[in-house]
Amino acid sequence: MLRLDNRNIGVDQGSMILFSDFEHDGVMWTGTGPRATTVKVQFSKPFRAPPVVTVGMSMWDMDQKTNARADISTGEITREGFEIVFKTWGDTRVARVRADWLAIGELPHEDDWEVY
Repeated sequence: MLRLDNRNIGVDQGSMILFSDFEHDGVMWTGTGPRATTVKVQFSKPFRAPPVVTVGMSMWDMDQKTNARADISTGEITREGFEIVFKTWGDTRVARVRADWLAIGELPHEDDWEVY
């Protein structure tokens, strides 16, 4: 559990197309076996420390002739941003995916100071 001791709580959110592989026969659409894509996201302003980030698929377009296999997660969460990681495997054909995300954490305060 993240305990927030600061009155400057920040919430940032966004939505982005991770890929659209059916348009150019990309690997998510034409490939087989394990496949992954990573997209970097930058927060609108840095947090005081790495925030809690949640991500989910808000649109997925998959071929109906194969099993739908998908894994979406976060990676490399920092004060400035994070990565969205999408994975699939087997014979799944993914045309495109859009992800929505939400970050909650403490914002820097004017009274903060750092000791080096």
